[in-house]
Amino acid sequence: MPKIVDHAKRRDEIAQVACQVVAAHGFEHATVARIARAAGYTTGMVAHYFDSKQEIILAALRLMLTRIEARLTRRHELGEDDLVSVLSEALPLDEQRFTECAFWMAFWGQVSADRNLRRLNACVHREYMRLYARCFVRHWPASSSWPKPVRDQALRSVVTFVNGLTASAVTSPADWPPATQVAQLRLQLGMLGIWAKGRHSRSAAAG
Repeated sequence: MPKIVDHAKRRDEIAQVACQVVAAHGFEHATVARIARAAGYTTGMVAHYFDSKQEIILAALRLMLTRIEARLTRRHELGEDDLVSVLSEALPLDEQRFTECAFWMAFWGQVSADRNLRRLNACVHREYMRLYARCFVRHWPASSSWPKPVRDQALRSVVTFVNGLTASAVTSPADWPPATQVAQLRLQLGMLGIWAKGRHSRSAAAG
């Protein structure tokens, strides 16, 4: 009886290995052949699932987003409504998340020089923003009372901060242990909440 192959699972396996290869060797050196070898498949097998390296990278990006969303959702289901704890799931606080973040960093390093990668990045960034917007709704109830421009600015500020913190922690891990990352995230959200409350109060007074 022929073995039943879970093709979706195999695609995810290849995407996961691609993430590890990019994190370890950089974007340019993460060739299809190297990804296939690391996954234990032939190049032809990988080509059966993906037409190009770019398709593999897109699959890896989406897999990372899916994993982040799953971790955030799990926090919500466990009743953990602390926004700091929830957003910390996107930071490189353990080996798996460090690999994911190193992959993002390697990808971002190539975006400015490649039009196709810029399009991919724009698409993924929109998904990323929507994911964080849902976190605001679920875990920062006060934000629902802010005017939309204030809420949008706060959202962009948080995403920008998390990206910057990720870059710092990946490039200088000894300087950014997990406790320091979380403490800085907490500080940033606290200051941002004060700023947003002030803007909201001024808007209400002007109205």
